[in-house]
Amino acid sequence: MKNIKLFLRKKRKTVIYTAIGIAVFIICNILLSTGVLGRQSSGLLVPICINIMLAVSLNLIVGFLGELSLGHAGFMSVGAYAGCLFTIHANLPPVIEFPLALVIGGLTAAVFGIIIGLPALRLNGDYLAIVTLAFGEIIRSIINSLKFTGGAGGLKGINKFSNFSVAYITAMITIIVIVNLVNSRHGRAITAIRDNIISAEAMGINVVFYKLISFVTAAFFAGAAGVLYGHHLAILKPGTFDFNKSIEILVIVVLGGMGSITGSIIAAIIITILPELLRDLSDYRMLIYSIVLILMMLSNSSPKLKELRLKIKSKLRLSKRKEAA
Repeated sequence: MKNIKLFLRKKRKTVIYTAIGIAVFIICNILLSTGVLGRQSSGLLVPICINIMLAVSLNLIVGFLGELSLGHAGFMSVGAYAGCLFTIHANLPPVIEFPLALVIGGLTAAVFGIIIGLPALRLNGDYLAIVTLAFGEIIRSIINSLKFTGGAGGLKGINKFSNFSVAYITAMITIIVIVNLVNSRHGRAITAIRDNIISAEAMGINVVFYKLISFVTAAFFAGAAGVLYGHHLAILKPGTFDFNKSIEILVIVVLGGMGSITGSIIAAIIITILPELLRDLSDYRMLIYSIVLILMMLSNSSPKLKELRLKIKSKLRLSKRKEAA
């Protein structure tokens, strides 16, 4: 009986979150079609979805696996160039071409995730961070020197296929896949590695295998986000995917709370919108932006807020136990 109640509670949660997701999508489309959202506001919708994909996918490595990766922009760039080159040279209808480009971009990034992951994921901590950072910079330098990628001048002639509907659906797929992975048996093994790698190995968990699953999954969605990014701006420049881009994604994950999917989504929205809100204050824009980031970091690490979160969680658990009883 208790198992049935737990199952129904999980189903109810899924239905609620799905309903919220659909409601947000409908509201945004209504605001776009009626012209309530201005050009500046509507232009932020796709970048928000892209940043959500990047943050949620990196959170799988940093938050749930507990490893520091500084090469997420590298996977994004590989996927972006692969997907955009495909759409430039393929003569297919956009309905077929663009979804294929998303898959190709994701798979190309995933392949690079395997190539880099197999040797690198035997490392831990700072060593892994250095290797992933080097990977991102090497990829950027290679793209910069290749002729078919447009070199330093950038890849041009990309069709603007990215719109809010496509970006939102892709972001939702990313969230659903990663949430289901985290809540699965594989996800429990991944978090066990984060909590105590020695105990995980002693229990027979294949540490390298589960690290590779996390790395490849995160790389796939980073590559797909790169394809959306390329088809949103209609130009790709290697300088966009530098070390600063990886740090920006990492900042979103840290601000949202490592291991929190909801936090990553909220932080991605705030970090994307904030610079645009401060655009009128051009002289003080970066100063205010930095102060807001510091305040968010301090509030995130505040012991009092942590206690409050724990109290709320404990009350929710007690209410759930009462419902189950």
